[in-house]
Amino acid sequence: MQIQVNTDDHIQGGEGLAQWVRDEAADRLSRFKDYLTRLEVFLTDIDGGKSAVNDKRCRLEARLAGRQPVTVTAEADKMAGAFISAIEKLSSALDTDLGRAKDRHGRDTIRAAGQD
Repeated sequence: MQIQVNTDDHIQGGEGLAQWVRDEAADRLSRFKDYLTRLEVFLTDIDGGKSAVNDKRCRLEARLAGRQPVTVTAEADKMAGAFISAIEKLSSALDTDLGRAKDRHGRDTIRAAGQD
């Protein structure tokens, strides 16, 4: 899985932050590694460097093999909080999306058959 981290000009942390994001994403999404081809992470400071409540935003876009992309967004006071919240939302969304492709016995469903 390829992980690309994008930040705006107001995000502090540089390569250290980007590496932490890549490591956390790889760890937290490891159970989806057979399905994910790419994860794009967008970190932004909504207020452009001013301190405000919930002014850090993280948007994640997961690219799944043979399926539509899944996108989630979260906001928090700190960038780490926004990222963790977004990665939890993404994990839940992937469970839901990929769960639709399997029945309760682990077999492909009719929905999944038309996706290939």
